[in-house]
Amino acid sequence: MNTNDEKIQWHPAFDAALQIELGEETKYLEFDSEHLLSKKPMQIDVLVKNERHVKIQKNIGRIFRQYNVVEYKSPEDDLNIDDFYKVYAYTCIYKADTETVDFIPAAELTITFVCYHYPRTMLQKLQRDRQITVENMESGIYYLMGDAIPMQLIIVPRLSKTNNYWLNNLRNDLKSGGEIRNFIEKYGENKNSKLYQALADTIMRANWQELKEERKMCEALRELFADDLRESREEGIMEGRNVGKREGEASKVIEIVIKKYKKGCSVKETADMLEEPQTLIKQIYDVIGQCAPDYNVEAIYKILLDKTI
Repeated sequence: MNTNDEKIQWHPAFDAALQIELGEETKYLEFDSEHLLSKKPMQIDVLVKNERHVKIQKNIGRIFRQYNVVEYKSPEDDLNIDDFYKVYAYTCIYKADTETVDFIPAAELTITFVCYHYPRTMLQKLQRDRQITVENMESGIYYLMGDAIPMQLIIVPRLSKTNNYWLNNLRNDLKSGGEIRNFIEKYGENKNSKLYQALADTIMRANWQELKEERKMCEALRELFADDLRESREEGIMEGRNVGKREGEASKVIEIVIKKYKKGCSVKETADMLEEPQTLIKQIYDVIGQCAPDYNVEAIYKILLDKTI
């Protein structure tokens, strides 16, 4: 399980996993993460628009119509009855908050709930109060029947590893050994994709202790995340605590660390990933923090250079 002090940012990774799972069919869809419903602080986790009215064949998207509201709960959260009514209300607000009357037809709305724990209490209340029943369509996918708006419930750990590999692996309880090894190998085949990078970064941070249990896996992890840094190191850009005196190459190193900083990686995580002393990464992090939110690489380089000369 995750032992990091910082809170894992699951939602960006879920957005990436959702797009990865839908595969080639994403070209027909538009994804708007944390869609703002109004000027007030109300937002939908993901709004998936199917403006071309394509019939989605992927199992998690078969229910989709033109406007599809998706609510995502991270592994630490439960889905409860108030969450249901909040999302249902947001969906109704989204339908009504238009300049033209009935611009968004009610018949073109769907709701998808994604969580990690089967919400038995919530479903019992829905059945009792609204006569909404549950139908298990396939592994991890349940349709909520009996409402005017089509709804589905996706339980991430119950999804098929064959049909929904990436979304199923968006967890903080991956097993060391075969499960993690398989994930590393599959990610390695797609590591140049920004979507896969966003997903893998969160999964690896959430399962960092398990990753470190196997030395080979740690090496594979560094191979995936530190290609650019390794090349710079081979050219003598970073030695010990020295950030480097060749501005062009040193800037590349700083850019890598900035990316980890902005993703919320701790000093220890970044140091482990890049095989550098924590004291060095801490020094870089401190300077990055001073320069935030501009993150000007040249300015950061000059400050670090002054400290090391």
